[in-house]
Amino acid sequence: MTEERKLPQSRLSRLTQLARVGARTGASLLLGSDGGQAAAQQAAEVLGSLRGLAAKVGQMASYVDGMVPDSHRDAYQTALRGLRAAAPTSSPQQIRQLVENELGAPIDRLFVEWDDVPFASASIGQVHRARLPENAAPSGLEVAVKVQHPGIAIAVENDLQNAAVLRQFVEALGPRNLNSQRAFAEIQQRFREELDYRLEAERQQFFASLHAGDPDIDIPQVISERSAARVLTSVLKKGASLDEAAMASEDVRRHYAEVLWRFVFRGNLVGGLFNADPHPGNYLFQDQGRIVFLDFGCIQPIPPGNLDLARTAHCAALARDETWFAEAARRLLQTKGGPFEVDSLAYTRRCFEPIFRERYQITRDYVKSLVEGVMAMKQHILARDSGFVPLPEGILFMNRLQFGFYSVLAQLSVEVSYREVEHEILSAAGLLRTARPS
Repeated sequence: MTEERKLPQSRLSRLTQLARVGARTGASLLLGSDGGQAAAQQAAEVLGSLRGLAAKVGQMASYVDGMVPDSHRDAYQTALRGLRAAAPTSSPQQIRQLVENELGAPIDRLFVEWDDVPFASASIGQVHRARLPENAAPSGLEVAVKVQHPGIAIAVENDLQNAAVLRQFVEALGPRNLNSQRAFAEIQQRFREELDYRLEAERQQFFASLHAGDPDIDIPQVISERSAARVLTSVLKKGASLDEAAMASEDVRRHYAEVLWRFVFRGNLVGGLFNADPHPGNYLFQDQGRIVFLDFGCIQPIPPGNLDLARTAHCAALARDETWFAEAARRLLQTKGGPFEVDSLAYTRRCFEPIFRERYQITRDYVKSLVEGVMAMKQHILARDSGFVPLPEGILFMNRLQFGFYSVLAQLSVEVSYREVEHEILSAAGLLRTARPS
């Protein structure tokens, strides 16, 4: 499932390899040649070896519709699917040493069982199966130990200092120059936070508390005594993949979609935080529609003012009040009139279509239209009197959530009353407003 591979750390080495991927990929897309499959496979191999931000771009391209032209979509999504499932791994010796240094004891004292072969590997770390000793709390429990790839902190920092790498990530979420310097700083902050497993543990516990009592949402318990800055231990959970969930009955798929929507929008609208990494591998699908949610490393706080406007926009959509909705969206996006405002509001309204409709099936074509809508806004950047404004704080990662989350729902291929789910969320939290204030 995984393959041990040395992690390139130097800034020059990482930039050079990324540039080669860009050149080879660009040529295959331009020429529409039979080399598309080979270029896609090479892209997956290089991005996997680089890990860090580069791997995140590849993972997004593997499941977000519209990020790769239709003529090459199958080749690239097939090649990159392996990267999404399992990035290359770090050596067992390096991992053991890191765990022992972080937790201050030998592996055989920390765990009575330890599997040197990781059962999952991603852009920042890899996950090992282990078992707690009988004198631990809870005793004898099977756990998942997430360990950072040794050297990944240096590699990520070098990526964050490379303007070219940052542009690769930004352009996966919005057109070039649509983002101010503040947006670049936002990206840097989010990914530096991903390296802090103590912060991730706190956020995992926050989301577990937020969803406590929901029988369909399972967030693994953090084992604090076996966690540190670069090691995060949680109770081991099992479940089916998204591809397997997509083969379930229509009723079960509908239930899965409702649970996913409840998890995301209770987090956004009630908790004021959203998980900005809706990677399909972060969901484990269990029987009867129950879902296990993993990975709380990339979390975007919603500023209080924006949170109130987001709640207003969702209430307006539930009320089907177009004027109220447009007013909230305009304030949220901080637009100043002109063609850019017109297109921005139209795009935002399109994103809310599942809530305006009584029932809605999110499809791959719908997701593709959202990606294309964001990319099309670049026409306003240099246009005179277009009213262009940079993206406000938090919107860049909201695009990542929108594209990725909707792509996951599209794979379930089922019609759902998302507005009913959202009505329940806001009502239970005392946040539902049924009409615009006079």
